[in-house]
Amino acid sequence: MASVVGFLREYRVVTATLLVGLLGGILELAGPPDAARWTISVFALVVAALQARGMIADLRAGSYGIDLLAVTAIVSTVLVGEYWAALVVCLMLSGGEALEDYAAGRARRELSALLERAPQIGHRFLPDGTVVDVPVTELVVGEEVLVKPHELVPVDGVLLSEDATFDESSLTGESLPVDRRRGDDLLSGSVNGGEAVRVRVTAAAADSQYQRIVELVREAQDSKAPFVRLADRVAVPFTVVAFLIAGLAWFLSGEATRFAEVLVVATPCPLIIAAPVAFMAGMSRSARNGVIVKGGGTLEQLSRVRTVAFDKTGTLTYGTPHVARVDVADGLGPDEILSLAAAVEQYSSHPLAAAIVAAARERRLTVPAATDVEEVTAHGVRARVDGRAVVVGKASFVADEVSGVRDVPLEPGQTGVHVGVAGRYAGVVALADEIRAETSETLAGLHRAGVRTTMMLTGDAEPTARHIAAGIGIDDVRAGLLPEHKVDAVRAVTARPVMMVGDGVNDAPVLAVADVGVAMGAKGSTAASESADVVIMLDDLYRTVRAVQIGRRTMRVAWQAIGIGLGFSLVLMLVAAAGLLPAIVGAWMQEVVDLTCILWALLASRPGREERAEQNRVEALRAERVRTAGAPVGRTELARQ
Repeated sequence: MASVVGFLREYRVVTATLLVGLLGGILELAGPPDAARWTISVFALVVAALQARGMIADLRAGSYGIDLLAVTAIVSTVLVGEYWAALVVCLMLSGGEALEDYAAGRARRELSALLERAPQIGHRFLPDGTVVDVPVTELVVGEEVLVKPHELVPVDGVLLSEDATFDESSLTGESLPVDRRRGDDLLSGSVNGGEAVRVRVTAAAADSQYQRIVELVREAQDSKAPFVRLADRVAVPFTVVAFLIAGLAWFLSGEATRFAEVLVVATPCPLIIAAPVAFMAGMSRSARNGVIVKGGGTLEQLSRVRTVAFDKTGTLTYGTPHVARVDVADGLGPDEILSLAAAVEQYSSHPLAAAIVAAARERRLTVPAATDVEEVTAHGVRARVDGRAVVVGKASFVADEVSGVRDVPLEPGQTGVHVGVAGRYAGVVALADEIRAETSETLAGLHRAGVRTTMMLTGDAEPTARHIAAGIGIDDVRAGLLPEHKVDAVRAVTARPVMMVGDGVNDAPVLAVADVGVAMGAKGSTAASESADVVIMLDDLYRTVRAVQIGRRTMRVAWQAIGIGLGFSLVLMLVAAAGLLPAIVGAWMQEVVDLTCILWALLASRPGREERAEQNRVEALRAERVRTAGAPVGRTELARQ
């Protein structure tokens, strides 16, 4: 009951129209002659005057709508005595606003949910161990906070508790809970599991991940798609056609009533509501899939993308080194060499050292402790492990300590870390930047979605770039590029629109000049996210395919909704012109058309047949890889829509 009262208060014209209709019905049954007609007619003309005033304001602002048809329909029906039809048109206009708000609210609910769930309170630990609640804006870097069960992590931080489970679906679109261990980074806005945890703050609220998403969402909600403005302009020729049909009907029949009957069904809702609702639904579904689209116009561009360019490091690859293989030179096995190398490297801060230690742990190898550790910066590390002298590093560094070091051929893009044990050369650990597991699927999916050309724009050497491109199916490779060269390359592309995907600070300029800039925002730079039109919050390159698919689906649904509305309205106008559709019936039929178009526009919030087929294809590929390789496809799960 309260919701009904609130609705009537918010939409006062709807309330007034209903009350006038009730009063008119009473007067029609028990009132003086013509009382109902005059009451309803005066009210309808007042509504028409208000609508005309709004129409003039819109015209001055440069927006072309179809208010002229609505105003003319009300006035003409009043003049020919079809006052009840005039009242229905008034209800359609006033109720259309309420219907639009409801449909748009439903379409943007994922976006709105992100804003509504923004963390407000943090539980700060005091020096004596007690906890006090403070506004999240007062939390500072370095202090510790308590996150209670099922609460939002208030700011970005590092987990201090042993382990915990978090729901990051509202941030990344990943539907499954993720497990975190002590020392892992936590994103603000993720939901803690069933146990309280301690977290050290690493970023203020304004700089935290969730606040970045909130700002992106607000920017997205405030945008207006060029397609919507195009729909406004489509109204102009439609208005001309409607007046032409109405005028001919009046001229040929000699009945002014025909003019009114035609215009009653010539006020299609799609041109006012359907396109914006479809765009809000598309943007909302993007957010649900971990893809923040900053503006409705970007969805239109995504639907027409013909070229996609990628940065290499951190985009097509994970951006971190991994152990590709271990070549053996002495009697030791690969696992023993890796274990000994990890034992020494665990005391080094070098990125390659971290990769070797991580590889040993992933293979569940024993990593013994080392003694007498000595690191020579930029050269290597020497130590004793289980009584044996072990040296790890560059070939020249290892050659000074042991005999038998040889030059091992490596593939383009690989780096060799040499290992010597007990005075003899043991072998080399080859490291490389790992190609994302989903990269090949992403490129194939983009081609199936209508993309003609894929490009790699990288600052790496050409042999490395071409070696990687050959393995993943890139169409065009540009290597050895500086940031300004990437900008020139994107500007020179002829098959447009062009979408650029990157993640680093050096990608910000090229993201800004591309027709659609896409930032891998999960681990990328703030500069890249701010320059981009689309930010992918999950560390999953395949989301670029989702973004293109959602853009295509949104545009298709929007045009379909407009086509349905215009088609039905045209048919109803011709029927009314023939004198077969009374004004009151036509007014109610138009309401049915409006509702149909809005419901159709909401289909943009769901994947289409092509998207479902593509997702099934990807899931089948992943399952096949698991069966044949006996290991997960990659580091990132491709969550279903």
